[in-house]
Amino acid sequence: MRIAIDAMGGDHAPEEIVKGAVLAATKDASLELTLVGDQSKIEPHLGEVRPANIRIIHTEEFITADDEPVRAIRRKKQSSLVLTAQEVKEGRADACISAGNTGALMTAGLMIVGRIKGIERPALSPTLPTVDGKGFVLLDVGANIDAKANHLLQYGVMGSIYAEKVRGIDKPRVGLLNVGTEDGKGNDLTKKAFELLGKAPINFVGNVEGRDFLSGDYDVVVTDGFSGNIALKTTEGTAMMFFSMIKKAFLKNMKTKLAAGMMKPELKELKASTEYAEYGGAALFGLAAPVVKAHGSSNARAIQVAIQQTKQMAENNVTKVIEETIQGMKKDEEEA
Repeated sequence: MRIAIDAMGGDHAPEEIVKGAVLAATKDASLELTLVGDQSKIEPHLGEVRPANIRIIHTEEFITADDEPVRAIRRKKQSSLVLTAQEVKEGRADACISAGNTGALMTAGLMIVGRIKGIERPALSPTLPTVDGKGFVLLDVGANIDAKANHLLQYGVMGSIYAEKVRGIDKPRVGLLNVGTEDGKGNDLTKKAFELLGKAPINFVGNVEGRDFLSGDYDVVVTDGFSGNIALKTTEGTAMMFFSMIKKAFLKNMKTKLAAGMMKPELKELKASTEYAEYGGAALFGLAAPVVKAHGSSNARAIQVAIQQTKQMAENNVTKVIEETIQGMKKDEEEA
């Protein structure tokens, strides 16, 4: 499996990106990884013996977090992110990963990798933790701020296919983020989307409220990019506040410090269950090949998981299954 990786994207690039690639390449000999970036900065982190299944494409240009996405993709033709996407377009890689500028990666995905035929809008889709530890896919979280009902329908289909093919869930439960669980709730967008999702070839289980989507009762939750991004950032902020409050409480006095010491393994396990590193990156569904956005703060472990996630997407032909499903739905609609 050939995967191109933007070695210069992310808060801890290239060190953590390269170390993650080394972990993945060492563990899985079937991988062929291409690190795109400044060779002089990449090589010191490859270890004493570079894995034979890692190669480097040298470039000294890269896109920063402050660059305007479209302008950067057009002007920085030799940037690590653009060359990473170019590897996929020209058939030298089956998929690509970047922990860099999210907007630039989405733009590169659309302009260079291209969309699946029949998909109107791609969706950015992370996997979030749930109470039962299994997690769920939330889409869209910001690829498209505005959406139409048909876009949400396609999100539901793509999310369901990913949950089944990559996460191994039989008949994934798909919910629609809304202001109430009752049928007929919501604005014009969600009412129309509810109707379309109910007719789709997926296991649509109805509306879901924001307070319930971490319950483990849903495998896929669909929403527009505006609401999805707010839900994602609110969830992240709440988790940060929660652990900060726990830490403050346990450091309050000697008695609580002793309690913290006794509960240290359980607290570590709790924190690990909510770490983004264990859930991989956010897939950009709807593109002609797997494109994964790793978390900007990714460490080596997070990159290793993202590589494995990307490999599974490619091996299970997620892109092809999505295209065939969408085309089949359109054919049924035309014949109806």
